[in-house]
Amino acid sequence: MSALEAALAAGRAAAAGLQRETVTLYRPGVPAFDWDTGTDGSATPLALYTGSARVKPVARSRGEEIEAGEANVTLREYAVSLPWATETSERPAVGDLIEVTASPNARMVGLRLWVTGVEFSSTATAWRISAEDRS
Repeated sequence: MSALEAALAAGRAAAAGLQRETVTLYRPGVPAFDWDTGTDGSATPLALYTGSARVKPVARSRGEEIEAGEANVTLREYAVSLPWATETSERPAVGDLIEVTASPNARMVGLRLWVTGVEFSSTATAWRISAEDRS
């Protein structure tokens, strides 16, 4: 094992130790109109990953207020780190959702984040996903 591989293994183990939340990463289903019944069909979301993660607000994010429909919404940026070796059935994409299902901080449970970007690197210590809270 090279010095770089040893350093990466140590860094990945340390990053895994910080992943204290449990999250579900999923792709919302596309609702479809049922012409026979005249109703909107509920689409089944596609689960991409369920497991440990680190969810933390981005330090430089101050929250940006925007108008969505007739309501004011504040966007807050988060960095979500999954274990480096995580495999998913499909690559996460912008618009996918991350829901915090368990956390040592009970206030985080139920937090819903929209994926805004996904980072790939062979020398990273975790798989990082940019996301935002739209509440």
